[in-house]
Amino acid sequence: MRTLSQGLFIGLALVTGHLWSAGAAEKEDHFQGAAVQTAGLAKSTASNQVGGAGYRILLEHGVARVPLVVVGGRPYEMGYHLGQLLRPEINRFVPAAAAAFKERLQLSDDRLREVWSTTAAYTDDRFEEELLGLAVGSGVSIEILQQVHCLPLLMPYSCSSIAAWGAATTDGHLYQTRNLDWDLAAGAHEFPVIVVYLPTRGQAHALPTFTGVIGANCGLNAAGLALSEMGDSPGREMPYPLRAPHFTTWFRTLLYDANSLPAALELFQAFPHTKRYHFVFGDGRVERRAVKIRAHHPEAPGDRLRIWRDNDPGDELAPQVLPDLVYQDEGRGAFPTLKAEHGRLDAEKLMGVCNQIPIKGGNVLNAVFDATALRVWVSYAGDGQEAYQRPYVLADLAALDGDGDGVPDLREGSTDANRNGQPDFLDP
Repeated sequence: MRTLSQGLFIGLALVTGHLWSAGAAEKEDHFQGAAVQTAGLAKSTASNQVGGAGYRILLEHGVARVPLVVVGGRPYEMGYHLGQLLRPEINRFVPAAAAAFKERLQLSDDRLREVWSTTAAYTDDRFEEELLGLAVGSGVSIEILQQVHCLPLLMPYSCSSIAAWGAATTDGHLYQTRNLDWDLAAGAHEFPVIVVYLPTRGQAHALPTFTGVIGANCGLNAAGLALSEMGDSPGREMPYPLRAPHFTTWFRTLLYDANSLPAALELFQAFPHTKRYHFVFGDGRVERRAVKIRAHHPEAPGDRLRIWRDNDPGDELAPQVLPDLVYQDEGRGAFPTLKAEHGRLDAEKLMGVCNQIPIKGGNVLNAVFDATALRVWVSYAGDGQEAYQRPYVLADLAALDGDGDGVPDLREGSTDANRNGQPDFLDP
């Protein structure tokens, strides 16, 4: 596999995060003014210097059509191929979205540079390298991509999630849901995509996301780790703290590096946090259970961190709790259905619950993960309907076979997918 040029590698070391060992404060200083230097590096990089590979297919169910893109290689290479494969959509969506949000929130380019340089100091280097590759592959400037990826730090939103396993489900699999209730006016749902990453190092993982957005609002990795989020910080608490990675970036870190629920919790507790959130972390293959987490940033009142297991009498929703199940629906009425269907829950029934509890008027995306069998069902808003009104498409991650050789791209229990240390479809 060919690698990046020496000049670009040195530039990445200076600009996109290999200064982590020097500490976040020093790293933040290096990000000031870095957008111009990074943009120059991006323009000087030719496509024939990039290794890795990728491919694109279309998932369909009724009127629903969602592209699925598989990319493999190192972070920069995966970003590059993602940008190439989604180039028309990224160019239609990302610059327009950045401009619209800047106008609505009355944010200047200088303010967004400050926000990015602050949060990027705490952000995984691999994320920043992928973002640079995405800029080169798509032709969208690195600064605009940085703006889009730091905007979620500045905005409120609210969602819900359920995880059920063991005796609560028909087959003992761990199923986990995610409602993304956000801003339909942003138009992100018009650019849906499921991205599957097959890194040369780290766990393969999949994200239901939007074209040009590499942060994970939820996700599933090859070890069976499923991640969901619910925002708790209302607009009145703005401005939110910035000296932390946004959850969409450290979700990517967990998806790369965690191979079990205990490993995910250990990594999670090492991160500083911004805003107040609930999370659901599910483990479908090792421990086959999930937890619900309430994480408040240090400046918020109350306990900073609480972790609840299933049927916990101390759960904030008790006594409406059940064995082999955790959930946070913000009081939108999931419990009666979960109780009535306990022992019979499966993907179809949980799609029904997702459709029952969204915030109507803002239901952008619903997802149901089978974290044991590595499948995901996804519904996006579109054609004047919200996600709860639309069909779900199925992505069977374990069955992907980009080169048609009969060997799945996503090999069970593998991080480096074959003896050459690269995903199967990258083999010559």
